[in-house]
Amino acid sequence: MRNEKTLLNPACSALVMIDLQNGILAQPLHPRSGDVVLENARGLIAKFRAANAPIILVRVFWSPDMADAPRQPVDMPSVPPKCPPDDWGTLVDGLEQPGDIVITKHQWGAFYGTELDLQLRRRGIDTIVLGGVVTNFGVESTARAAWEHGYNIVIAEDTTATKSIEMHQFSITEILPRIARIRRSDELEFTAP
Repeated sequence: MRNEKTLLNPACSALVMIDLQNGILAQPLHPRSGDVVLENARGLIAKFRAANAPIILVRVFWSPDMADAPRQPVDMPSVPPKCPPDDWGTLVDGLEQPGDIVITKHQWGAFYGTELDLQLRRRGIDTIVLGGVVTNFGVESTARAAWEHGYNIVIAEDTTATKSIEMHQFSITEILPRIARIRRSDELEFTAP
């Protein structure tokens, strides 16, 4: 992280938070717990609300028959064999407010098979501030697709966590800086409208 202020234009910046849902935040996470991720995310969400900038909350879930889940044979499956209870896929209480956009994805990344790109482009968004869990799966996959779609990306590092410190650090220091700016929430400020 560069430890510098980043100015955002509220007219063309959006916050995209990945998988801040009950079942995922309840897992052991590093380098910070799900509670700390959520506290930091709530602070950043409040900053975007105050600036009147769009907030997009992404969750991962599947249909009861799992027909919309990825089916490729892999050595370490990340999709459950059967659909989790509804509460597992529910966004954390109090997170969603009227006017927020909620996107349901069926794989790691939030672009493929969703209307995320359409929602961003129709609002004239060119910069995405991205956070959530887990760093090297949902967040990184969404960041890669955002970069390929031509968006400017800022990773709010203090709103991210994953399964191990090593996984988090590799993504934050080796992958994401090649396609994004890495900042803390308190380094993000909005320009005057």
